[in-house]
Amino acid sequence: MRVAIEGAGLCGPGLANWAASLPILAGQQDHVPTPTHVPTSDLLPANERRRAVHTVRLALAVGAEAFAGAECDPAVTPTVFASSGGDGETIHEILSVLASPNPELSPTRFHNSVHNTPAGYWGIGTRSQAPSSSLCCHDDSFVAGLLEAAALVMAERRRVALIAYDVQYPAPLSMARSIGAPFATALVLAPAPSTAGFAHVALTLRPARGTPTTMTSPTLEALRRDTPAARSLPLLAALARRSAAELTLGYLAEMELALAVTPPSSLNVGRTAAVAK
Repeated sequence: MRVAIEGAGLCGPGLANWAASLPILAGQQDHVPTPTHVPTSDLLPANERRRAVHTVRLALAVGAEAFAGAECDPAVTPTVFASSGGDGETIHEILSVLASPNPELSPTRFHNSVHNTPAGYWGIGTRSQAPSSSLCCHDDSFVAGLLEAAALVMAERRRVALIAYDVQYPAPLSMARSIGAPFATALVLAPAPSTAGFAHVALTLRPARGTPTTMTSPTLEALRRDTPAARSLPLLAALARRSAAELTLGYLAEMELALAVTPPSSLNVGRTAAVAK
């Protein structure tokens, strides 16, 4: 499968957004892992904004940034949301209430607990009626989402956005499922290179041949290892460098996803510059 990348969004520890993170990802600036700060989204009305949980705020922040970079309409663009779990704080509160002498649960807590909550809020915020899916594949959720999004691009010959995110679980759930710092990324994929794109990626799913690509920065490597959505970092770093790269992302126990990244300077975009916005 071959897709173009037309927009990117990022939010993580010491990674304020895509533009600010470019020198860090490219190895031109040291990564300092300060706490993840999620900007307030203007996509939601005030009532929905107050009810939005951490996963929703993360997903909307990176999704809005990616679409702004791609300069395309989110209302007509299909989306794939990927996360290794739901909002940990919400799950913790639900379980705490159910274990209490008075197990009365707010409906708001329930609708924030389901796996497609960020997709629902995204639809509200962007007024989108385009298809959307929300999936989970444990530590390999980003790769599963990337495969799903790329397959949709190839099958339907239209843009598709991938939004991947993960947040921590509070104790005692964190003892059973440990997740590192909150992290999210978004990519707008297109069926062919265009003047709006900044990279072209060929994806090959194959039997595992070795170890996944790692990060040279110790702090970024720790983030990649500890937060499932941050398994995207080798790809994001290659996109930031805007140079050709061959990467491997682990997938399930016996598979891997090989990525060949080509910068725009190596592509002939003249014939594909008219890809519809």
